Amino acid sequence: MAVLRVDASILGPNSASTELADLVEQELGGAPIVRRHIGASPLPADAWATAIQAAYVPAEHRSEAHHSAVALAGELADELRAADAAILALPFYNYGVSQHVKTWFDLAMAGGENGEKFLDGKPVVVLTTRGGSYGPGTPRDGWDHNTDYLRRVVGDIWGADLTLVEREFTLVGVNPALDAFTETAAVMRKSAHEAAIEAGRTLAARV
Repeated sequence: MAVLRVDASILGPNSASTELADLVEQELGGAPIVRRHIGASPLPADAWATAIQAAYVPAEHRSEAHHSAVALAGELADELRAADAAILALPFYNYGVSQHVKTWFDLAMAGGENGEKFLDGKPVVVLTTRGGSYGPGTPRDGWDHNTDYLRRVVGDIWGADLTLVEREFTLVGVNPALDAFTETAAVMRKSAHEAAIEAGRTLAARV
């Protein structure tokens, strides 16, 4: 059984989403993990467009860039197909999915059939984190254009049996403007950690 883990944080050891993914992974008892860190090693930003363009160019006339982009798209699609389960740590940046995640989604889709359910019925834990708070009643209610998108792609398009773990106020202690929310943030962190551990235990029972 192989588990695909994808991380997208740009914050290295300070990443809240990586911390949550680590909690999930530690429950898997040493199951084989295929790792891709698209935050630390981003996919080429132009690869998706190049892979799409290649479809309109006869194979014998394709450039080296065309061949490389098509091969990369196929590699990403194959990683998803081969996975028995997945841990996806995909944080919220600038009110939506990061460029790293969008490029990964787009390229993987380019490497498969239209609408292919790469993760059909497979258990997948998506961990997403937000620096502030975007829930009902907050000043930025409705500004989260990340979480529903992740549900649509991973759950609806790719067909995963999806568990979503969320954490807000990760910038409390970093941004002084959020100091008033220290206690709330601590409760949210604890709840998210508990949810990640439980998701890891559930995943372990299935892989």
